[in-house]
Amino acid sequence: MTDEHGPGRITAGFREVYGSEPGGVWAAPGRVNLIGEHTDYNDGFVMPLALPHTCLAAASPRTDGVLRLHSGDVPGGVVELRVEDLSPVAGGAGGGDRGGWAAYPAGVVWALREAGVLTGADGGAELHFESTVPTGAGLSSSAALEVVTATALNDLYGLGLTPARIARLCQRAENAFVGVPCGIMDQMASACCTEGHALFLDARDLAQRQVPFDLAAEGLRLLVVDTRVKHELGDGAYASRRAACEAAARALGVRALRDVPFEGLEAALAELERLGCDAATRRRVRHVVTEDRRVEEVIERLDAGDTRSIGPVLTAGHASCRDDFEISCEELDLVVESGCAAGALGARMTGGGFGGSAIVLVAEGDAEAVSKAVTVAFGAAGHRPPRIFPAVPSSGARRL
Repeated sequence: MTDEHGPGRITAGFREVYGSEPGGVWAAPGRVNLIGEHTDYNDGFVMPLALPHTCLAAASPRTDGVLRLHSGDVPGGVVELRVEDLSPVAGGAGGGDRGGWAAYPAGVVWALREAGVLTGADGGAELHFESTVPTGAGLSSSAALEVVTATALNDLYGLGLTPARIARLCQRAENAFVGVPCGIMDQMASACCTEGHALFLDARDLAQRQVPFDLAAEGLRLLVVDTRVKHELGDGAYASRRAACEAAARALGVRALRDVPFEGLEAALAELERLGCDAATRRRVRHVVTEDRRVEEVIERLDAGDTRSIGPVLTAGHASCRDDFEISCEELDLVVESGCAAGALGARMTGGGFGGSAIVLVAEGDAEAVSKAVTVAFGAAGHRPPRIFPAVPSSGARRL
């Protein structure tokens, strides 16, 4: 299911909740990452594409500084907050009674206020959300919620924010208010992707290039396999891996692991061993440096018009995520193994890891057989059937 439920349904939902017509309806998509995992917070390269699955927001401004939030997807009534009272302690990592899903849009309003974009009694709003981005699937449902909130407020208040600035502020909200140390990729993908393209993003300076990615024209399909599992190990492991990367960069005397050249990787690893860095940290470094190179390799192959040949690069990226960064799991490995055995051109986990989704690149004629093979493998292993759907490169955040 995509955003075909459209503005009519969410407008009706807003009317039912708030008793009035919204000032508009906005959409922001989820994403899959084609290549470049855990490289964004290392100032590296990533290559996501937007999904047709979106978070929709119907919204109207308020002039009294009151923020009212309602989700059609989460049980419960309207969450009402005062904009001037928002703080990370009250609504983010500190938990409190303002945690849960509402912390994400509330954090965006806080970030806009903190940045001086919203001032005075401004920033109040009534928002009603509905989403078709699967939650817990590693497809950035939280970033879609953040970006659609910021995009709606940007239009309602005439803030004049660029998509990249919206992404930065949404990342700030998730880092400081919600308490998740994510990089910039998810928010940039949701805000900036364009239909029919993958986004080649330099996470350091946010330089971006829209790379044509018309799979259908080449007889290919990119399948998303939602394993429908999320292992709790991922909650603290993300932060620990980020900390290991930052510690290694400090030990090497560089700003970020992005600054370790691929050609100098072995020398860097030897230096880390000499300095007493443990083997796990050295593996983290090897993943980041080689993953940045894999992003560049995929770009080179796409620019040459050889999309089919990116398959082995995707599979190599999965092996690195599994063995060096250690963020895969049995279900993700099973998708890659069974998909490739059934004739896929390549496959890899996508997203933060420890569950969530994988992507599988297939010739269009093989899509049904590969999907069946993966589903059969899950059944044989005693897992729930995965959810499989095609990734169609779609538009970023927009007003409908």
